[in-house]
Amino acid sequence: MPVDLTNAQPLAWDSATLDTDTKVMLDNLQPNILRAHVREHLSVLFIRFNDIPEGRRFLRHLAETRMKSARKHLEEIRDFATSRTSGSPYVGVGISKAGYRDLGHSVEDMRRFGDKAFRDGMKRRVAEVNDPAVEQWENCYQREIHAVILIGDATPEPVAALREEILGELPAGARLLGEETGQGMRNPAGDGIEHFGYVDGRSQPLFVKDEVDREPKKHWNPAFPLGNILVADPLAPNPGRHFGSYFVFRKLEQDVRAFKVIEQDLADTLGLAGADRDRAGAMLIGRFKDGTPITAKARPAGGPVSNDFTFDADDGGKCPFSGHIRKTNPRSFGREVLMARRGQTYGVRTDDPWDDSPPETRPSGEVGLLFMAFNSSLVSQFEFTQHTWANNPDFQQPGTGHDPVIGQGERDVKVTFPKVWGRPEQSPPQAQVGQTVTMKGGEYFFMPSLAYLRAL
Repeated sequence: MPVDLTNAQPLAWDSATLDTDTKVMLDNLQPNILRAHVREHLSVLFIRFNDIPEGRRFLRHLAETRMKSARKHLEEIRDFATSRTSGSPYVGVGISKAGYRDLGHSVEDMRRFGDKAFRDGMKRRVAEVNDPAVEQWENCYQREIHAVILIGDATPEPVAALREEILGELPAGARLLGEETGQGMRNPAGDGIEHFGYVDGRSQPLFVKDEVDREPKKHWNPAFPLGNILVADPLAPNPGRHFGSYFVFRKLEQDVRAFKVIEQDLADTLGLAGADRDRAGAMLIGRFKDGTPITAKARPAGGPVSNDFTFDADDGGKCPFSGHIRKTNPRSFGREVLMARRGQTYGVRTDDPWDDSPPETRPSGEVGLLFMAFNSSLVSQFEFTQHTWANNPDFQQPGTGHDPVIGQGERDVKVTFPKVWGRPEQSPPQAQVGQTVTMKGGEYFFMPSLAYLRAL
């Protein structure tokens, strides 16, 4: 039977009763979409093709020799859980609108992609998300990128080896326009963090049954339908069985020093003292550094970072409506908007991101996040999140302000913060915090099915 993208039941991928169409979908779907692939070490290559036959042969060769399927990836995860057998590195391929054109696809072919943002390309969508002008992007992203190749693994050696092999196989007419290197960061508890020092990536839509089964679900159900991330691959041999996903890549530079000053200044303004000073940063993020939601008083000793919560009982006395995680996942509504985020931190630093060192010891640039996310609609998910939620100072309530982390635009609305956790009294109106995350460039891609790549 055809794959049902609307079914909210998590995918029991290795069930004996799994239908043939779903098996075919998994055997032809790229990994890292349905379930995150380990990417502690990541190489991101941006490629331009100048010869149609060469480009098609190269991508076909990658699919046939370097890439595994989503089902193979899930099998490797199961084998690691039972026997600690390490899996193989991840190689993913995304193709831009310009890439499809220069692989020989017609204008009519391109109309088969239903997402207008993808058909336009990121450079033509600056106004929709209030991004910096393209002339301000890093040079690589100002150019016409045809394909992105992602290479990831738990250790650096396989990534470096695969990178060299793949670059060595680039056809003579192709060019490496640029590359990014990601490396995961973890706090002492082993949780993944971003450069501001906060646990990151905890709240994700989940699609696979074994992941969903491990999550508490008293307040928040993490299971999402496949339709949040998958669409029929319009140029594959059998779009009814072969699927892909729209992929957004953005390089986001973080000014850690400025953010740490903002945390201190906000704590001073609110009169927070002692351990309560950590609440200043938590109100901006929506979680404390260890990942505890600010809606909770404390993280259980030794327990995992909670994701089983909503904002239903909080009128802004615990988590401000402008808090980053509340802006990007209201939880009570908008489930269809949520993306599968697969980002990775970049940049080298000599300090410990999670400690309490003074702001002057922190980096003011050259570090940040390689934001990556899978969508079934760039317009209705990524762009909607950025434009209608993060950049909207009146989202949920008038005058709540921009998302203090990823919000972009003039921050002329004054905002308030709860003076005491859980109580309605708010601070006097004050200017919003300054922008500390700068978009340096990116592109929209489609992650096609392996069936499409193998048929090139």
